[in-house]
Amino acid sequence: MAATVTAQPTRATLTVDGRALSYLDFGGAGRPLVALHGHLSEGASFAALAAALGPEWRVIAPDQRGHGDSDRAPEYTRAGYLADLVALLDHLGIGRAVFLGHSLGAINACHLAAERPGLVEALINVDTAADLPDHGASPLSFVLGFPYTAPTREELAHACGPLAPVLGPVLRPLADGSGWRLPFHPQDTVDSETLVHGDHWEQWLATDCPALLVHGLRSQVLPAGQALAMAARRPRTAYHPLDTDHFVQQADPDGFAAAVRAFLATV
Repeated sequence: MAATVTAQPTRATLTVDGRALSYLDFGGAGRPLVALHGHLSEGASFAALAAALGPEWRVIAPDQRGHGDSDRAPEYTRAGYLADLVALLDHLGIGRAVFLGHSLGAINACHLAAERPGLVEALINVDTAADLPDHGASPLSFVLGFPYTAPTREELAHACGPLAPVLGPVLRPLADGSGWRLPFHPQDTVDSETLVHGDHWEQWLATDCPALLVHGLRSQVLPAGQALAMAARRPRTAYHPLDTDHFVQQADPDGFAAAVRAFLATV
């Protein structure tokens, strides 16, 4: 049975270096969990997880820079992403939280824990490798063929080809009413994804806070051997495989939520 989404978040915005940084706060008096999406995604992708975690956890899901309702940024370095997260915590008055991340979000969470360990109570890495080698062209380079804007929603969705069913519902109207835009800029996305490539083992092993590695057994990103090594080499790290591809939370929302919920009960 698919997870039932009942959590109703509040969308809010803070200003960081003159840019709007938008986030969803699913509310409640529970302990804070910051959920970080991957490329081509946004904070709303964690609505089902927030509902499944219920009142025990207050899920906060930002649209990271250049994604969703957040403004584009001049650069997409790790330092820039981390500065946004620190600003978000300061804005919310949160001194320490569990950080969950998928893909881009997992790399950002891992680096935040390494650089600011006092902010991170626990880590949840959703199917993201510690070593992301550069094989040349970005695997997301296909988005460079998408227009960023179009006069109508239908035209823009059609231009997204096979991704139209996924992107169509999340297209945004332009502020001036002149048309519609993607929830990401194609060139920004490729630039950001390229900067994710590299060896992140040092950051993954830099802390020993409780961690969970959720591994999609048919992942396009995290090889099985590396997943097992990541869990074995890092202290206090639990490993939970699921029979999915890289997009774990969409492919098996119930299994994903159950794994996260079980881990959080030990934190």
